[in-house]
Amino acid sequence: MTGAKRKKKSMLWSKMHPPHYEDIKRWCRRRLPILEWAPHYNLKENLLPDAVSGIMLAVQQVTQGLAFAILSSVHPVFGLYGSLFPAIIYAIFGMGRHVATGTFALTSLISANAVERLVPQSSQNLTMQSNSNVLGLSDFEVQRIGVAAAVSFLGGVIQVAMFVLQLGSVTFLLTEPVISAMTTGAATHVVTSQVKYLLGIKMPYISGPLGFFYIYAYVFENIKSVRLEALLLSLLSIVVLVLVKELNEQFKRKIKVVLPVDLVLIVAASFACYCTNMESTYGLEVVGHIPKGIPPPRVPPMNIFSAVITEAFGVALVGYAASLALAQGSAKKFKYSVDDNQEFLAHGLSNVIPSFFFCIPSAAAMGRTAGLYSTGAKTQVACLISCIFILIVIYAIGPLLYWLPMCVLASIIVVGRKGMLIQFRDLKNIGITYVFTICFAANVDCCLVCLYIAVVIGRFPRAKTLSIKNMKEMEFKVKTETDDETLQQVKIISINNPLVFLNPLDDISKCEQNTLLNSLSNGNCNEETAQCCYNDKSALILDCSGLTFFDYSGVSMLVEVYMDCKDQNVDVLLANCTASLIKAMKYYGNLDSEKPVFFESVSAAISNIYSNKVS
Repeated sequence: MTGAKRKKKSMLWSKMHPPHYEDIKRWCRRRLPILEWAPHYNLKENLLPDAVSGIMLAVQQVTQGLAFAILSSVHPVFGLYGSLFPAIIYAIFGMGRHVATGTFALTSLISANAVERLVPQSSQNLTMQSNSNVLGLSDFEVQRIGVAAAVSFLGGVIQVAMFVLQLGSVTFLLTEPVISAMTTGAATHVVTSQVKYLLGIKMPYISGPLGFFYIYAYVFENIKSVRLEALLLSLLSIVVLVLVKELNEQFKRKIKVVLPVDLVLIVAASFACYCTNMESTYGLEVVGHIPKGIPPPRVPPMNIFSAVITEAFGVALVGYAASLALAQGSAKKFKYSVDDNQEFLAHGLSNVIPSFFFCIPSAAAMGRTAGLYSTGAKTQVACLISCIFILIVIYAIGPLLYWLPMCVLASIIVVGRKGMLIQFRDLKNIGITYVFTICFAANVDCCLVCLYIAVVIGRFPRAKTLSIKNMKEMEFKVKTETDDETLQQVKIISINNPLVFLNPLDDISKCEQNTLLNSLSNGNCNEETAQCCYNDKSALILDCSGLTFFDYSGVSMLVEVYMDCKDQNVDVLLANCTASLIKAMKYYGNLDSEKPVFFESVSAAISNIYSNKVS
């Protein structure tokens, strides 16, 4: 009797207080995505492509780590650490399967501002002695990495705070043109930063407004200082890299493993420099001493947090926006989902934790992601395998990089920016932000975006709207050749607000995109509306009489709606369009040239539909 009562009491207690094990398990899987995909990892199908991709990625990570550390105004060895720890953290917490987190050009440029401001080059002679016990490096180098680590730590804290506040959804404010402009501008800055190594010129650190132009002015003023040996070696390296990479791209379907030309070039150039003693004979600048091992962790200097808050916000916003764009692109390409808020957490921790290991700020890079695509990577295992090879470099191969000519390293970095520089062809879409990035560097981009948002928000209340039409459905009975009656459904949607990047465009299915063309105060999308693009006997009329102004993102979305409905054999007609909207739509979209798209009024569009059905 006692046992039965105890069992009954236990069952009653379990009903009142259900076990939380499943909730905890679900929470862990949501916050630790590695627990979701790692148990189902297919060794037979995925390990080989991930291993090949990991080796190729390791070469990229090492070369970019060395270069971007110099771009951050810190010792090159810290770039190797910045290529190791963030990749491990992101593999655990991140959701992008082809996102390779590590050193990043824009965040390096931002942190360099703080490093050069707080620990200028002029203070080097005062702190040349080594009392830091950090790999035998001077106090000057340790102070510099301390500033960069502080920027990384504080930027990561800001990202984690945004995760806690669930601010991932606000990232739609940073549109594709803005991100493209910033990354293209960053690539231009990276190429500019490598010019002194390509030409073998000694150049002081130049930054600040219009610093981009001052660098080239300095180069032309000191053109006689160019070392012919460095220039010829740079040109030879660039030609070899471009040719081999193009051949790899042309024959990638016929050959299973591409030639790792970056690695071959590094080995060949280092060996040639060592045998001929180019450093002394020709005066070529080399990477120099790379100490072995990883120092014990150390807390970033918190007393300078207030001095680097501006750079920290730049790292948090710019780095996250660029990384999220790559994660979303990967998810779209390979048909899986990415949680914006989880990415905030992943990148925040990828900045906070590595900052204790002397790492510069990190983010995902387009070049590394494109490399993972091209080499057939399947999962984040490729990034983890690359970390194994980076560890080998840190503990064994690093000192051998002493003889790597800086002009060869610069050539690898410049050729690696090719993909980002190609976006320059879209300058018509990214012009203003690109110019600001070039002239005033990355931090001003955040101010530019904020200004743009303020202007758009300021214009929203003054937007002239006509009488708001609720979406209407009309059915026409049309006689066909067989005298059968068919129903033609016509949906009319009125656009009564500006069509700009502030319209909520994220996390929607294609069939729901047309409902976003309603006024922002017109309510949410509904299933009935969402089905209009699937009815092969329907047509969609967009009344643009209330569309007061638009930008590139708005026009792109409008073109995407047109193309999506066209793919579903649904006619899309636009009525009451301004001349500027018609010009923009024709410029940015491949509109149907056989059927009329633009009409003077809704009634004219309806008449066109009716006449087509009769005919």
